[in-house]
Formats: sequence, C-alpha cells, structure tokens
Amino acid sequence: MNIIGYLGWCIALGGTTALDTLGSQAFTGGDRASVSVHLQRCITLLWLLFVPVAIFWTYMEPVLLLLGQEERLAHDVQSFLRVLVFGAPGYIGFESLKKYLQCQGIMRASTYVLIAVAPINLVLNVILVHHTSLGLLGSPLAISITFWLCFIFLALFTYLSPAHRKNGTWAGFHFGLVLDAGSCANFLKLALPGILMVGTEWAAFEIVALAAGRLGSLPLAAQSVIMTTDQIMNTIPFGIGVAASTRVGNLIGARLPDAAKRAAHASALLSVVIGAIVMVGLVTTKDIFGYIYSDDDDVAALVSKVMPLVASFQIADGLAGSCGGVLRGQGRQHLGAFFNLIAYYVLALPLGVTLAFHPNTHLGLQGLWIGQVIALFIVGLGEYTVVWVGTDWEKEVRHGIERNQAEAKRRQMREHRGQVAETA
Repeated sequence: MNIIGYLGWCIALGGTTALDTLGSQAFTGGDRASVSVHLQRCITLLWLLFVPVAIFWTYMEPVLLLLGQEERLAHDVQSFLRVLVFGAPGYIGFESLKKYLQCQGIMRASTYVLIAVAPINLVLNVILVHHTSLGLLGSPLAISITFWLCFIFLALFTYLSPAHRKNGTWAGFHFGLVLDAGSCANFLKLALPGILMVGTEWAAFEIVALAAGRLGSLPLAAQSVIMTTDQIMNTIPFGIGVAASTRVGNLIGARLPDAAKRAAHASALLSVVIGAIVMVGLVTTKDIFGYIYSDDDDVAALVSKVMPLVASFQIADGLAGSCGGVLRGQGRQHLGAFFNLIAYYVLALPLGVTLAFHPNTHLGLQGLWIGQVIALFIVGLGEYTVVWVGTDWEKEVRHGIERNQAEAKRRQMREHRGQVAETA
C-alpha cells in the first residue's frame, strides 16, 4: 500500500521542485510578481496530474487482486485510498505554498503550521477511529482533514505575514496567464523529472522493504528498525537540500554565478561533515541500537550486523541530498532522475536481491542493503561530480535570465491584450 500511496505524494513532493527553480530564480531576478503566478500554475497543474492517480486509487481493488493480494486486504486498501483522495489536493496545495514561501526565504512558516496541526491530527484520529462507526476509515478521514487544515492555516499565515507582504510577490489571481501553454510546458519540463526523481528513490526503498518481508519475520523486524532510523537521519540532508535549492536558485536569479557556486559547495561540505558525524554515531552504537526499538536479542543482533552498512552511506546520502537540492535550484531535475534510475534499478536492486536470495551468497538483509549502499554512493558522487565539474555557472545564469524574461514577457503581453480589450 505504501508504494501505491506514494504515487500521490510524489506528485506533491516531486512536482513542486519546479518551484525550487522557477520561484527562487524569479524572486531575485527582477520580476517578483511572477512568483505568485508560478505558485498558481503549480497548484493547478499538480491537481490535474493527480486526477489519474485519484481514479487509480478509487478502483484499486481489481489491480491488487490481479497482483495476488487477499480479497479482504484489497477491499480495505481501496476503501482507505478512496477516503484519502479527498485529502491529497490539500496536501498538494500545502506543499506548493510551502515552496512558494521557501523560495522567498520564509522557512519557518510551514514548521509552525505543522506544530499547530499535529495535536489536531492526533485528536481527530482518536475520535474518528475509536469513537465513531468509521473504524479504520476514520484514519484516512483524519489525515485528509489534516492536510486541508495545513493548507488553510499556511494560506492564512501567508496572508498575515509582514515578511511576505514586504516581499511583494503576490500579484493577484491570473487564471489566463496560469494556463498559458508555453509556461505550462516549461513548468512540466521541470515538474515531471522532479516527480521521477523523488518517486524512483522512494519506490526503491519500498521494494527493499517488500523483499525483506520475503526473508522472514526476523529480517522484516530488523528492516523496520533500520528503515525508521534511515528515514529519521535522511531529514538532515533533506533539509540541507531545501536550503541549497533556495539559495542557489536565488543567486542564479540575482545573476551571481560565483556566489551560487560557493553556496553549492558549502552545502555539499556541510552535508559531508554532518554525514560523518552521523556515521560515527551509528557505528559506535550498532550493538545496542536495535534495543531502542525492540527488546528481542535476535532483532538487535541482526540490526548490529546491518547498521555498519547504513552508517557507511551517510556521507553519500548527504551529498545526494545537498547536491540534489543544487540541481533543483539550477533546473536540472532530469539529472537527479537519471542517476536514481541507473543507480537503483539497473544496479542496486538487481544486485541486492541477488545477494540476498541467491543460494551461493544468501546474505539476506545484508545483501539488500549492500545494494542500497552502492546506489547511494553512485547517486551522491555522481551528482556531486555534476555540480563540481559539470556545471557552467555562467550558462545557468543565462538560462535563469531567459526563464524570467520569457515569463515576464508573457504576462506583459496578456496584460496589454486585456487593456486593449477594455479600451475597445
């Protein structure tokens, strides 16, 4: 179910990476009014992209039955997703608005909103699941309501924010300009690779989790510990990547190639330092780490065997996070998608599954994670190589200028047509 659900979340998290490029470059590129147009176009197009996913979720049961799932499970998953469909547009709106604010340097707003909404989500889950007839379906309803509350609260925060008002990025609603064919095409050229960039990595880790389930209950329990730990640790390079995409995009928009280059390398250096610290921490605590999650000695022992592998890719994972953010700030999401496809699906997953299940190796869970280690090193080092030696920063600035000028020209032409129509 996680992989199926990620189809919707990838549209939100991957599609909004187009704002990392377009919004951040427009903000410092001399045409701040375009930033709000990019936001409106982002929400509109991503809602449209979600429509086929919503249909897929609504009629999921036959697909799951075809894949060999139990009839009751398939029915419950479909019922769960049918309720969750109503919350997904709220989540897309929240992620879009969050990116809109981040590209202006307003980073804390979404955090405040999430802190405010978290207890509401908890109360809604308890009430709807345990004190209504909805039962299990109370959970997706609570999540859906929470997503819309996040979007609404962040919109109110934006409206009331003095910093946002001072930035002068909101230029009203421009429905005709939002749906301009050329601008929509340019947006999708960044959004679709962004969706692929996010989705391929997520799916790869979910495939590893499914494969771990085939190894038995013990490896699956250890995998749960390791995956939870990795997801927590991944928030660090993810955060660095968010800052890198905004900073690099802003500096490219401001026509400062040398400063953009320094910001890119600074983010990579910071991720390496923090990754090294995390790596040392995981290695030194590997023998006791599993007991944080489980009191089972066998689970803790297996976690201890696999944890050095997880620790070994922390630096590479940091580079992937920070340099992925740099690529988004440049508008080169397609390179991140390319590295993920090659690293995970051509090399890591086939190798990991072979090492885990082949009779001559049969490394089990360790084999699966050996594959992931290789993938993350390929992605991290590959993206850093692109940033270090494969980037013409002057050329990226020229691309940014062209994007900003094209958007400004389209808006001016439409405004001129509107004035002519009013005069006539």
